[in-house]
Amino acid sequence: MGSGQELYKKAKALIPGGTMLLSKRPEMFLPEQWPSYFSKTKGCSVWDLDGNELIDMCIMGIGTNTLGYGNDEVDAAVLETVKKGNMSTLNCPEEVYLAEKLVEINPWADMVRFARSGGEANSIAIRIARAASGRDKVAICGYHGWHDWYLSANHNDRDELSGHLLPGLSPKGVPRNLKDTVFPFHYNNFGELLSIVEKNEIGVIKMEVVRNFGPEDNFLQKVRDLATKKGIVLVFDECTSGFRETFGGIHKKYNVEPDIAMYGKTIGNGYALTAIVGRKSVMEAAQTTFISSTFWTERIGPTAALATLKVMERIKSWEIITDKGKQMQRQWQNLASQHNLSITVSGIPALSTYSFNSKNAMEYKTLITQEMLKRGFLASTSFYSCTAHTDDKFESYFTALDEVYKVIAKCENGLIDVQGLLEGPVCHSGFKRLN
Repeated sequence: MGSGQELYKKAKALIPGGTMLLSKRPEMFLPEQWPSYFSKTKGCSVWDLDGNELIDMCIMGIGTNTLGYGNDEVDAAVLETVKKGNMSTLNCPEEVYLAEKLVEINPWADMVRFARSGGEANSIAIRIARAASGRDKVAICGYHGWHDWYLSANHNDRDELSGHLLPGLSPKGVPRNLKDTVFPFHYNNFGELLSIVEKNEIGVIKMEVVRNFGPEDNFLQKVRDLATKKGIVLVFDECTSGFRETFGGIHKKYNVEPDIAMYGKTIGNGYALTAIVGRKSVMEAAQTTFISSTFWTERIGPTAALATLKVMERIKSWEIITDKGKQMQRQWQNLASQHNLSITVSGIPALSTYSFNSKNAMEYKTLITQEMLKRGFLASTSFYSCTAHTDDKFESYFTALDEVYKVIAKCENGLIDVQGLLEGPVCHSGFKRLN
């Protein structure tokens, strides 16, 4: 057991749940063996507490660092801000410059508010959209954070979020009087959304533009037309998808414009900044309610975002990470075919994932993480690409993964019992996000 696992044992006694983010819990990867904590990062390398360098062919900070860890240009801008001062009684000018840039990137929009996390951005967007529409009820599709408004869907007559996030999420602590205020619908099921809108006074439609697969039968345009016809505020949650296939929201790819869009994760390359971008007619409703927080005024977030957008635009990072994601998906499929293994690959290229079509899928996922860790990789069955994922990293990754697939093939053919190969418990199930 390494220093990281020793520290995680202490963390579980001091921190409810052990970590601040469900997706970073060691049990999601390799229970009792995952390094858990890092000492430093650079490019696509992570060093654990014992000084071991690990190549991150996994989720790159949950998709936050598309320019790689420790991008020199972004970090230089941040360090200059640290020298000059991060907080003041006065406001930082960078928030105005960043708002200008985001409106330029989103010509359908006029105004911007900033926060520091995706959950905050989603809650701000909902508050503004409800205020603008004058109606409380929301139709949702996808994952939009942990706040009361979202989790209240599980106060409805059934476990409404099972197909959108995780089954069995408890809404304890969420007021029961929020029951029947949020109604999930499934991606590409326009009839389901239409039924929800016809039966309820829906004021907001809030959705991820795309997750594991794209729109069919003009789905997004139908949603846009319905929202316009019914006077409903349409909100696109681009906290995850933004800046991965276009310079801005992935909605640009489908030529459908929302009333509000949120950006996060990629926009600050690891520094905390989220943005709520919208039409003036909707965004001005923020003035009729109360949305305010001290640390939304700190300077590092906007500074990092401005520098990140500058680098992204110059190198066309969204094209680079999409190409690398396609390369990963293609090579996963090729390797599986070589070993007569059946896998299903999904996700947009820059946020690729796959699963084994086998009753032992979770055991194989755990085995991959276990064995790839021994070979110097942070790896699972997901890959979030960044510009620092060079061809030599791919080559060494697939050389190592080939060895693991050989073993999995023997397990599938009944020659080896996968349980006997695991050195700890099977990993926990993660987010489904089946939109």
